[in-house]
Amino acid sequence: MAGFLARRLLNAVVLVAVAVSLAYLLAASALDPRSNYADRTPKPPPAVVDAQLTALNLNDRTPLFQRYLTWAGGVLRGDFGRSVTGSPVNEDLARRAGVTFRLVVLGLVCGSVLGVLVGAYAAVRQYGWFDRLSTGLAFVLLAVPVVVLANVAILAGTWANDRVFGHRVLLVGGEYTAGLDAGFWGSLLDRLQHLALPTITLSLGLIAVFSRYQRNMMLDVLGADFVRTAMAKGLSRRRALIRHGLRTALIPVATYFAFTFGALLTGATFTEKIFGWHGLGERLISSIFTNDVNTVAAIACLAAVAVLCASLAADLLHAALDPRVRAAG
Repeated sequence: MAGFLARRLLNAVVLVAVAVSLAYLLAASALDPRSNYADRTPKPPPAVVDAQLTALNLNDRTPLFQRYLTWAGGVLRGDFGRSVTGSPVNEDLARRAGVTFRLVVLGLVCGSVLGVLVGAYAAVRQYGWFDRLSTGLAFVLLAVPVVVLANVAILAGTWANDRVFGHRVLLVGGEYTAGLDAGFWGSLLDRLQHLALPTITLSLGLIAVFSRYQRNMMLDVLGADFVRTAMAKGLSRRRALIRHGLRTALIPVATYFAFTFGALLTGATFTEKIFGWHGLGERLISSIFTNDVNTVAAIACLAAVAVLCASLAADLLHAALDPRVRAAG
């Protein structure tokens, strides 16, 4: 087991290093920080612009590979450099990372768990009303972009506040209510009210994906010999399916878990923008418009590390579900 995880970790670290390096080189080649000074009044002298860009390691007249080595050396020390405004990238991204990963992790857990349950039950009740209904809804959700889902969630939340709850229960803008003084529990409730709709938006697409995937995997094991053997030994059909069938069908889904996390980070970019969450996605969009090379590269690095952690979690889940992996490790 330890050897298996060590090999996977080593491979993942190499892939992350390559991905982050390519992200920096692409950002440094495509973005033009020098253009930020072109429209200033009065226009600063070229020597002043060069000195400022050199201090930020953004001078396009410095060889690209030299800039990369300077940036990579800082990253190894935990320093992502400075933004185009001169402020440390670390300070800004530390808070934003917490915002994004709180939203993404909660959406991933809710979406994957509910998707697996829906898919497994649909397979057990194959061609029944629940299977047909969940199939139809899954294809509808898969066909709708995240941007549309987010706006529909806002409209649905507003309607529910007016017609069902009678007051504002589902809050549609920001991470929390500014200036609220309601104590710990009141503040926690306020954050949960703001978190509900963005989480639902991210979870819906995952529920659709995981339910389809889990349904197909579950159908493959319903008539398997080991399930029939377990039932012949005295287990009820429900216990045999849960203890043996579902566990086996979850193995491919666990592998899919890491890839879903990366796609969810992309969806979170649009969700944050629409719901007014000040996370990494919002910062990435603004950094591209301001030619902020160091911030773009830092966000790419954080995303790559997050996918690495998700991959390791998927490997642990895979090893927990499949004893052959533990034996081979």
